[in-house]
Amino acid sequence: MRNFIPAKKRVDVSPGESVRIIRELQGLTQTQLSELCGIPQTTISGIETGRINLGVERAKALAIALRCHPAVLVFPGWEVPNAA
Repeated sequence: MRNFIPAKKRVDVSPGESVRIIRELQGLTQTQLSELCGIPQTTISGIETGRINLGVERAKALAIALRCHPAVLVFPGWEVPNAA
């Protein structure tokens, strides 16, 4: 097995920013995302701006709608330490 060096974190991204980035990359408005996941648009806005905590259940619903793993939203800047 080859050794690898994990990528360095270059930018700090909050869970809300992660939701916004993935939503925008998919060309979705907050209203469209709201319709896909059943979370009110005002709540999505609050999550993206950091006024409302993402939470596990919201992360699951958003991940399904955004077709990504919930961990991508909940832990956007998390790095796996190199196991010895």
